[in-house]
Amino acid sequence: MLIENKTTEFKREYVDDIKNTIIAFANCDGGTLYIGVNDDGTVCGVDNVDDTMLRVTNVIRDTIRPDITMFVECRNSIMDEKPVVCVTVQRGTARPYYLYGKGIRPEGVYVRHGASTVPATDTVILNMIKETSGDSYEEARSLNQNLTFYKSAEFFKKRNVEFGKAQMRTLHLIGEDGMYTNLAFLLSEQCTHMIKLAVFEGSKKSIFKDRRELSGSLLNQLEEAFEYIDRYNRTRAEFSGLDRIDIRDYPPEAIRETLLNAIVHRDYSFSSATLISIFEDRIEFVTIGGLVKGITLDDVKLGVSVLRNQYLANVFYRLRLIEAYGTGILKINECYDDYAVKPMIETTNNAFKVTLPNINFHSEEQTNLNIHKTGASTSVTKKEDRITTVLELCHNKGFVVRSDVETALGVSQSTAILLLREMTNDGILIKKGKTKNLRYYENK
Repeated sequence: MLIENKTTEFKREYVDDIKNTIIAFANCDGGTLYIGVNDDGTVCGVDNVDDTMLRVTNVIRDTIRPDITMFVECRNSIMDEKPVVCVTVQRGTARPYYLYGKGIRPEGVYVRHGASTVPATDTVILNMIKETSGDSYEEARSLNQNLTFYKSAEFFKKRNVEFGKAQMRTLHLIGEDGMYTNLAFLLSEQCTHMIKLAVFEGSKKSIFKDRRELSGSLLNQLEEAFEYIDRYNRTRAEFSGLDRIDIRDYPPEAIRETLLNAIVHRDYSFSSATLISIFEDRIEFVTIGGLVKGITLDDVKLGVSVLRNQYLANVFYRLRLIEAYGTGILKINECYDDYAVKPMIETTNNAFKVTLPNINFHSEEQTNLNIHKTGASTSVTKKEDRITTVLELCHNKGFVVRSDVETALGVSQSTAILLLREMTNDGILIKKGKTKNLRYYENK
């Protein structure tokens, strides 16, 4: 005589919770449900086999997600000369299976525990997702399937990129099982991963001046974070003769690239927020998730890119937010080519930190130091004389670098940079090389 166990269940007649048992079998090792058998194993039979089989197949089709029909066989059988309905369920490949009305939560996901059907714990649910989706966070099914995409749809529309169901499948927001992935979750209003921004007085985290927390669609977070930082990106004016030249505290392109890098390369399997701290002399971007295994910091600085979130990066690429993979850090450094201060990158096993120095803050410090040492901020006052001096240097040496101009003219670093930039823009000089090898040649 049969007995109930992990893979065998008896029901005297059709009842509504049959679907829970079918889900549990599919989530575990499979099993067979016998309708028309008492709990003690004695056969009582089914009065209307066809009606019972129809109700079973309907409940499987209408209430269980993802589609489980290919793993279920419902048949008529004779036991002790009485009609019985046998529902054989195989272990599914798209676990966890759940009740459509409940979602991927303990109250909607069931497993077998001995001869009983019980709700699955959060840990068991997450393990099932990992087993069937692999280690990729963005490819795994989202625990929340009730997602909305109003902000993302607006963002796609502004950039003239289609964002319908077909595109969502192509971009991997919808998986092969027809369910929303974690990538979809990241672009939805329901996204709980946050960016936390804070403004501090001075150069230490002692006194808060302002703070803000962003959640929801990563695309919306990107826009709001950039706008917030831009409000604190002051402009300093310098004059070269009659010309006024404005310099931002931070190159906007450097902020943009650092922010994109923080969002695209973050490890979203952790719930910790991305932290952006704005000080008087710098901005720090701290992102959870260290370097991808096998990649060193030197590799990253050279432009080597191994994507942690391949599909998220592809979305940003389609939206023309990033031009090519692996160029972000290079662009950040290039933004500071004309300045003495440089971005700093630090990594640990679980975090990535980029520090952007405030150009104007450090320039003012250096100017004040020069004034203190020499008693004068400049020894050449006329723009024409300065240009003539720089051209003479070029003619004699073949090229000039910023430090040559500072020494020859007795000016600050920022003034030398402004003059060289202006001469380059006017076609007087040609700039070649990058960072330490940056040189200026006379345009003959």
